[in-house]
Amino acid sequence: MWNYGALLLAYFLGAIPFAYFAGRIKKVDVLTQGSGNVGTTNAFRLLGARYGALVLVGDVLKGVAATALCLSLLGPLGAVGGGVLAILGHVRNPFFGFKATGKGVATGFGIILVIAPLISLAAVAVFVVTILITRYVSLGSTLGALVTIALTVFMPMPLPYKLFIFIAAAYICFRHRANYQRLLKGAEPKFNF
Repeated sequence: MWNYGALLLAYFLGAIPFAYFAGRIKKVDVLTQGSGNVGTTNAFRLLGARYGALVLVGDVLKGVAATALCLSLLGPLGAVGGGVLAILGHVRNPFFGFKATGKGVATGFGIILVIAPLISLAAVAVFVVTILITRYVSLGSTLGALVTIALTVFMPMPLPYKLFIFIAAAYICFRHRANYQRLLKGAEPKFNF
């Protein structure tokens, strides 16, 4: 019974707002500036590469930690449950009134890194190459998600993992719908290296 407490812990691991803490150090309120998100992209834009990289690592690691913990205690289905809750904690953060505070891409990557490491590495390669070519993070996130879906179809893995990857990738695409409108209008901000 106590093992199910890992699911609650996974939620609060996902809710750790690394971008907010990094912003406090630099005296920048990430909730009111840029996109208003406590996600990695906003951290890079507002805080620079060094702090952005730290936020990226933190957001990935909270996905890894939540998933690995639930996997060890509850098996594959628990790993998926923990992953979902970690993303939910990130995108609907209880510390900021449950308002939308991120898209969950980095945290989702951390989850897939645990349950499907080869697929996650392929997705991150597509993500990085897309950003290097186009400088659009939203496009890199979307293409990485689509590659993840495509590879999942062919890779052998437990059914809960497949379902999670399909749903998480579709959710990432859904969360970027405003970005797609800006891309079509030529108004999407480019990533500044």
